[in-house]
Amino acid sequence: MQPVRFDKLKRILCLGAHSDDIEIGCGATILKLTEANPGLEVTWVVFSAEGVRNVEAKASAKAFLKKAGKSNVLVQDFRGSFFPYQGEAIKAFFETLKSFQPDVVFTHYRDDRHQDHRVLSDLAWNTFRNHVVLEYEIPKYDGDYGSPNFFVPVTKAQLQRKGKLLTTHFKSQSTKHWFTDELFLATPRIRGMECASPTQYAEAYYSRKMVLA
Repeated sequence: MQPVRFDKLKRILCLGAHSDDIEIGCGATILKLTEANPGLEVTWVVFSAEGVRNVEAKASAKAFLKKAGKSNVLVQDFRGSFFPYQGEAIKAFFETLKSFQPDVVFTHYRDDRHQDHRVLSDLAWNTFRNHVVLEYEIPKYDGDYGSPNFFVPVTKAQLQRKGKLLTTHFKSQSTKHWFTDELFLATPRIRGMECASPTQYAEAYYSRKMVLA
């Protein structure tokens, strides 16, 4: 596995099963990294975004990646909730991403209870075997939160920006009881406490393998 310095990142790959997954799971981290690395190149892939959610996904990604040096947003049309039954086609698409050679891959938590999320996590590891892979967490009804072991301190301002972009661009989700600014601050505050973040906030990930340079 290649060692990586987070202050010297050149390319990152963000993978999300559904249109708001990347933003919820690692949105503040992306804002932080694009601010700190002006030349950062980002490939952002949403695998399922049906109807209005396709438009929302593209607009949101553009806003989150405003400070990226270069960005490539890919929104696919795989059928949501059926990823385990579309595995061959999704795997074939993953093969097309290999040429990007990211320094870090952001993907779903391996033990997430949503079947689509688990498929992407498994294929991310299967495809990018010599890369740093960080698995983000998504708050939801399933009660599947775990104990992450990799933390990225973020500021309250970055989290507020994340929440503002989410509620602005994903109007289709506004009726869901959990889709609120309060929730988007709550989990990072807990993770910030767990890692003694100097900002009080952090986004947390699962790192299966890591090499210290």
